[in-house]
Amino acid sequence: MAILNLHHLRLFRAVARDGTLTGAARLLNLSQSALSTQIRTLEATLGHDLFERRGRGLVLTEAGRIALDHAEAIFRTAEDLTATLQQRGTARRVLRVGALATLSRNFQMRFLAPLIGRADVELVLRSGAQPDLLRALEALSLDVVLTNLVPARDAASPYLVNALSEQPVSLVGPPALSGRPLADLLANEPLIVPTPEAALRASFDALVGQLGVVPRLAAEADDMAMLRLLARGGAGLAVIPPVVVQDELAAGTLAELARLDGMSERFFAVTLQRRFPNPLVAEVLGAFVGDSDPERGSQTAGQAPI
Repeated sequence: MAILNLHHLRLFRAVARDGTLTGAARLLNLSQSALSTQIRTLEATLGHDLFERRGRGLVLTEAGRIALDHAEAIFRTAEDLTATLQQRGTARRVLRVGALATLSRNFQMRFLAPLIGRADVELVLRSGAQPDLLRALEALSLDVVLTNLVPARDAASPYLVNALSEQPVSLVGPPALSGRPLADLLANEPLIVPTPEAALRASFDALVGQLGVVPRLAAEADDMAMLRLLARGGAGLAVIPPVVVQDELAAGTLAELARLDGMSERFFAVTLQRRFPNPLVAEVLGAFVGDSDPERGSQTAGQAPI
């Protein structure tokens, strides 16, 4: 088996990022011919062409895209190893957090609160779809993923799922509607609800079925931030965890009209078992679980391999 030369791999990554041999050679302070030779050596080692020429530039082949993904993971791991093992007391530490794009921003801020404003910590925040975030977690480009969806279970899953909080869900709307019965509100007021794909929607549909109510749907959204904005804009009454609209509730622009019994939103922090974990992960998890703020709802201090 041919031994992979990491120097060649680093040069390949530079060419892939720049898209031209000329630009990459300039950045690397190499001649274009020397760089081209070393890229061809890497291609011979791997047994595949990594680039194809298009016009004046280079684009990755399918093999090239795969090689670049692995190269990025390799060099991120090297950087992580150096930072972890050196453990410089005055070093600025980085926590890379991924969050489901539809997750409550208020909840994310509560989770990160212990680290916000610290001079020794840099937060890198990314949002996206859960499969993309979990791939980034496995590639070590994220340290933790915040979600309200438990990752799919199978025997090979490497994830640790930390149960953070279980938030109640309420019907939220203008304070002027306070005091009216829940069934009356659900039957006669326009409603803003999660989309059918959301777990909360299934619970809501079951609730109105039990009450014998045919709801008037004004809007559906899969994003908690959009549910919040629609409620603030007067589009209807929102089926939403109060934590999402905590500022509006505190200001009195919205009110919690009724608690929806049997409905809750669960929040999780997904991590990996790592030999050298980022110490900031344990710090923020410990601070969050240890917070006794009753407005967060019931919290579960648990970690289970999934």
